[in-house]
Amino acid sequence: MSEVVARLLFLLISAFARLPWPWLRALGDAIAWLWWRSGGRESVVAGRNLELACPELLPGQREILQREILRTTARQTFETLRLWTRPHAENLRLIRETQGVALFDAAIASGKGVIVAAPHYGNWELLNQWLAAHTPLAILYRPPDSALGEAFLRQVRADDGDRVAQIRAEAAGIRQLFKRLRDGGVVGILPDQQPKRGDGEFAPFFGKPAYTMTLLPRLAERSGATVLFAYCERIGDQAFALRFEPAPDAIASSDTLVATAALNAAVERIARRSPAQYQWTYKRYTLQPSLNPYHNPYRDLEGRA
Repeated sequence: MSEVVARLLFLLISAFARLPWPWLRALGDAIAWLWWRSGGRESVVAGRNLELACPELLPGQREILQREILRTTARQTFETLRLWTRPHAENLRLIRETQGVALFDAAIASGKGVIVAAPHYGNWELLNQWLAAHTPLAILYRPPDSALGEAFLRQVRADDGDRVAQIRAEAAGIRQLFKRLRDGGVVGILPDQQPKRGDGEFAPFFGKPAYTMTLLPRLAERSGATVLFAYCERIGDQAFALRFEPAPDAIASSDTLVATAALNAAVERIARRSPAQYQWTYKRYTLQPSLNPYHNPYRDLEGRA
């Protein structure tokens, strides 16, 4: 039943996404304005994250960046709906520049396996489509709370050639990832999602302790796979640059504190390229080293976020 409803939802979104992009962009800007004026969840979470991560900014500077983040986030929502419902070949024409693709090709040719670390920066759904057009890959994902949400995501992230394996973030799925890497395959992971307590380490992220996944470093260490950071950076209205960068060697350290610190430093460096393109509407710092719930920096936002 969930698959049927997901298909109907897909058809409805497809019709909506056919609206001219200037209309959708204007609608996104209006939604961003409403978030700002009404103190919506996206606005208050982004504001708190900027207070935590960018204390060097003056209040007026943070406000300007916060409003830019809201516009980018709202526009990206409609941008992603278009990417999900349009032919992938058409979407890939939005990539106007490439950098480091030779690193990716060489990593595949080595036969050691490739881990693509894709931070929540730019448009990661366009990156998924580019990867699927160039090689079979497995994408690790955290399933939504609802069966309908999962069925919908599995549908929109599928590709015509059945080259994308969507792997749930659970024990059986992680075993599949190890096998794929040992067979020389490609695995995509979003490295900046907060894991469940017990599945990570605290490491600095913009100078604050952030609970960080140990899965990617463990995969890198045990498989010997090459780790590359990749992202589709927005360089204009409906224009992107695809970039691959080598990960620091320390990301495969057997010392998880060293490895997670290296992972976060790489994500932070990417996010600083164009801060408004990073997903600041996500509660990245919910878990803190103290077990005291009052140390949750978002606690006073309850009811608004």
